[in-house]
Amino acid sequence: MALELPASLSPSKVSSFTDCALAFRFSTIDKLPEPPSPPATKGTLVHAALERLFVLPPDERTLPAALTALDQAIEGLRDDPDFTGLELDETAEAAFLDDAERLVRRYFELEDPRTVTPIGIELKLEVQIGALRLRGIIDRLELDADGQLVVTDYKTGRVPREQHEQGKLGGVHFYAFLCERLFGARPSRVQLLYLDEPVAIVTTPTEQSIRGLERKVTAVWTAVERACATEDFRPKRSRLCDWCAFQAYCPAFGGDPAAAKVPELDLVASPG
Repeated sequence: MALELPASLSPSKVSSFTDCALAFRFSTIDKLPEPPSPPATKGTLVHAALERLFVLPPDERTLPAALTALDQAIEGLRDDPDFTGLELDETAEAAFLDDAERLVRRYFELEDPRTVTPIGIELKLEVQIGALRLRGIIDRLELDADGQLVVTDYKTGRVPREQHEQGKLGGVHFYAFLCERLFGARPSRVQLLYLDEPVAIVTTPTEQSIRGLERKVTAVWTAVERACATEDFRPKRSRLCDWCAFQAYCPAFGGDPAAAKVPELDLVASPG
C-alpha cells in the first residue's frame, strides 16, 4: 500500500530528504513527534525578537529596543511546549537566555537595522509547479538602495565549513526562486546572517543557480513520489545521526521502522 505524499516541499523538507530519506518519512509522512531541542527553540526565540524589532520604525531599531523585543519574545514562549519541554532548571534557563541575548547583540555587529527597508517579515510564499507545491517562509525580504529585492535568512547555529556552504545557500536560492515566480523579479542577492560568529555569507542568484534549484527540487519530488509508492525510504548514516530523534526505529541502529507506527487505540472507556 502506497504511502500518502506530503502536501508540499519546503527548503527544510528538501534538505531532510537529501540528508536521510528515512528520517524524512518519520518526520514528514508518519509525523512522529520530535522532542524540542535547545538550539531549535533558541533559534525560534531570536527570530521572534528580530521580527518584533523590524515592526518598529527605522529610527527606533536600536539595541535597547531589540533587547526589549527579546524580553517580549521570551514571555510569549514561556508556556510553549518547545520551551517547557526542554525542562531547564534555573541555571540552565539562565544560560539559555543569556546566549539568546548574546546572539541578538551580535546581530548588530553585522548590520544597522535602521538602514534596512523591509517589505516582508516572516513572509510566507507558495508556488505550484505541476503537481508539486513549493512553500517557504522568508525571514526578511527587503529592498536595497537600487530598489532590488534582497532575501535575508538569520542563522543561530555555527557557520558551515566551506565544503558545506553551498548546501546552506540552497535554502535561500529556494526563496529566490519563489520570489522570481511570484513577483517576476529575481533578488539581487541572498544572504545568510550567522549571528554566532557573526558572519554574513552573501551570494547573487543567477539564471543558472535558479534553474539548478528547480531541477534539484523536481528531482527530489520525483524521488519522494517513488519512495512513497514503494514504501522504500532508506537511512543514510552521517554525523546528523548523533542528533536524530528516530534512532530507536532506524535499521542502521538495529531498530525496526514498523515499530514507529502507532497502533490505533480504542479510546472508549470500558464500563465500570
